[in-house]
Amino acid sequence: MPQKFSSQKLTSGWSFKAADEETEESWLPVAKVPSTVQQDLLDNKKLKDPFIGFNEIKAEWVGSKSWLYRRKLQRPKDCGQKSKVVIAFDGLDTFADVKIDGRTILKSDSMFQPHRVDVTSALNDASEHNLEIEFSPALLKAREIEKQHPEHKWRCFNGETARLAVRKAQYHWGWDWGPILMCAGIWKEARLEVYDARISDTWSETEIASDQKSAKLLAHADVESENMDGLAAKFTISLDGKDLVSATGNLGGDGKASAELRLDNPSLWFPAGYGSQTLYTVTTQIFAGDAELDRVSKTIGIRKVELIQTPDSHGKSFYFRINGVDIYCGGSCWIPTDSILTNVTPEKYRAWIELLVPANQKMIRVWGGGIYEDDAFYDACDSLGILVWQDFMFGCGNYPCFPSILDSIKVEADAQLRRLRHHPCFAIFAGNNEDYQVQEQAGLKYNYEDKDPNSWLKTDFPARYIYEKILPESMAALLPSVPYHPGSPWGDGKISSDPTVGDMHQWNVWHGTQEKYQIFDSLGGRFNSEFGMEAFPHLATIETFIEDQKDLYPQSHVLDFHNKADGHERRIATYLVENVRTNPDLRTYIHLTQLIQCEALMFGYRGWRKQWGQDRHCGGALVWQLNDCWPTTSWSIVDYYLRRKPSYYAMARTLAPLAVGVRREHHDWSVSHARAPKTQKYELWAVSSHLDKVEVDVELRFISVESGKEIKPAIRHNKVALTPNGTTEIASGSIDNIAEEPHVLAARMWLSSSNSDPTKVVARDMDWPQPLKYLPFPARGLKVEVKGDKMHVKVDRPVKCLVFEERQGCHLTDSAIDVAPGDEQVVGVRGLKGGDQPLSWMYLGIGEQ
Repeated sequence: MPQKFSSQKLTSGWSFKAADEETEESWLPVAKVPSTVQQDLLDNKKLKDPFIGFNEIKAEWVGSKSWLYRRKLQRPKDCGQKSKVVIAFDGLDTFADVKIDGRTILKSDSMFQPHRVDVTSALNDASEHNLEIEFSPALLKAREIEKQHPEHKWRCFNGETARLAVRKAQYHWGWDWGPILMCAGIWKEARLEVYDARISDTWSETEIASDQKSAKLLAHADVESENMDGLAAKFTISLDGKDLVSATGNLGGDGKASAELRLDNPSLWFPAGYGSQTLYTVTTQIFAGDAELDRVSKTIGIRKVELIQTPDSHGKSFYFRINGVDIYCGGSCWIPTDSILTNVTPEKYRAWIELLVPANQKMIRVWGGGIYEDDAFYDACDSLGILVWQDFMFGCGNYPCFPSILDSIKVEADAQLRRLRHHPCFAIFAGNNEDYQVQEQAGLKYNYEDKDPNSWLKTDFPARYIYEKILPESMAALLPSVPYHPGSPWGDGKISSDPTVGDMHQWNVWHGTQEKYQIFDSLGGRFNSEFGMEAFPHLATIETFIEDQKDLYPQSHVLDFHNKADGHERRIATYLVENVRTNPDLRTYIHLTQLIQCEALMFGYRGWRKQWGQDRHCGGALVWQLNDCWPTTSWSIVDYYLRRKPSYYAMARTLAPLAVGVRREHHDWSVSHARAPKTQKYELWAVSSHLDKVEVDVELRFISVESGKEIKPAIRHNKVALTPNGTTEIASGSIDNIAEEPHVLAARMWLSSSNSDPTKVVARDMDWPQPLKYLPFPARGLKVEVKGDKMHVKVDRPVKCLVFEERQGCHLTDSAIDVAPGDEQVVGVRGLKGGDQPLSWMYLGIGEQ
């Protein structure tokens, strides 16, 4: 009888040691596989936590050594006489020599390739066999390869140039937000498989009828077997455990089978907020007669993705359309969420992606200097309705193109696309992160008009061959339904800062010319796939890596060490000194840096969301960055421990389905000898992502910063019909800075059906005189009353950036709020228990009380 496919995970029974240690006593236990050598050393108390203090430096020796891993291996007892036995490694990091009983069965030099090795003959008896893996140091191997290719111009941002020679997570060499931790190990699952036939790949292509009332699925399977005679493939589509339709396809001699299936009235997959995230299951089975030999199930979503790039009044558009609906893609960039990747559980991935939904974020960009993420990451995006912009793993460099690395990249790309292509969350794949910017800054040759790929390899920018030939060919063959973009940023071969085409990384706030963040929206392009502002994490996070209480001040050595951004001291200082009154108290200083980040991102998102309704001028904006890989000061809006910074909430408000915006004309005080303008224009607008018209009432009040009184009558507009999925201009006017005292513009918006019930405000915005440092903030009269799981906030005078404590286990519905007199705001809090202390809070100028 044929052998049914079986799989044994090789999670336990491993031990490890440094390769230069000779004694048997040197072998130490491995808690579990997948693992990485740093975590295994931590578990055995041979390494101090590299995330604490200066321990990163004390851990660097690990990356310069070779490491051995071993365990016993036996032929599975249920193995048939003619069955195949395979050892499968989903990921080895990175230079690995795998041996059974001293004989090499595999040599790997890529972290991003899975491997399968037939070990049937190696395990040809029931005795125990020795499985051993030696991991050579990627740090040193990379330098060797770099020296072997003096003909290449090695150029990069971040880390050392040798990293470009190795197919390994580039951030392991250190980045401007992360430590140098050169990991090694069995970083993904290892298995022993036994079978007569197995499904080596299965996927489906979907075609949705123009009226969306039916969908045709062409299901495919590739089968591996020594004998295809009598084998058949069955494909079944199910939903919520109920089989809907199935079809059978005979296997040809090439091991391929296909079948067409039809669904009537399919439930389409939409991004969060636009419809359901229906996930169908497609199950593929292989039969020999009535005996099932293997089955593989994958979830799919039925949807159509389009990247709209057409000429318009602003240049050439760049936005996404899902199932015929234009989607404004506000969201975040994602870096690996731990320097020790094997510590990230499926539950933690889910918790990270769950943060995006209440924040009204629609897209996350997987950055090209990290990893092709774990299945759990994409599963969470599928089920929660988060679109994924996926970079291929090339970041900030001029990558070499010698033959062996090109072959490796082709294998890598095909393997990853086969693994990932069933996920409906993917909206786009991009060839790299900022490699075309490296080309520009290094003066490397790039002639977009030259369409001969072989000539590209002869230039000093050969990596074009990867992004404009290898990767698009793999996409066309394996995932043609998802758009491909050669790089990020990139736009039709033009300079990467061109705001009229493609996507843009806008770093002239913080980096570059260090523009005022108040003009962020005027600096954007057609799709702003990176921009950001640094902020300190919360004090509770800082306390996790501070070993001595005397270091709890803003400029301490250890705090600087936990900020990897070049020139961060002067950049943070610049934006603080320009905008707010500085204060050396650590708690206040943290709040000030977070306020600056909050304001900067708000100015960007608010303006770019407005531009969405102006002929799709801006198709989306992705902040750099959502997360951290260790406890640090960085551009993240949520820190390593998932504590949300104030900017997280500011983004949520600007990206809400209904949002109101008000702002006065920018006046650059620092180039006008601090003279205030005599007058300033202001504008009031609203944005809606609803696909139908919504009627709203909008109010604009003019409130004195000092007294809290209204300096002139409010403006009201009732039953304003908002443009569906667009922007509606509501009012404009002028501020007389001579006759009128400094005041805020406080806007509120209600659904017209609510009759302006003050408890049913759907959106708020408040514009303040700039810079904030010129404003007095005494006696705000803030009152926070806790009623059950809600905090009721009232003020006598306008309050700027009221931030509540991010206590572990507590979840807030809002924070970093501006509060106006006569407008009580209610903030929900989940996780506080009876007897717990109320959450503490901070706001701008609290020290003036």
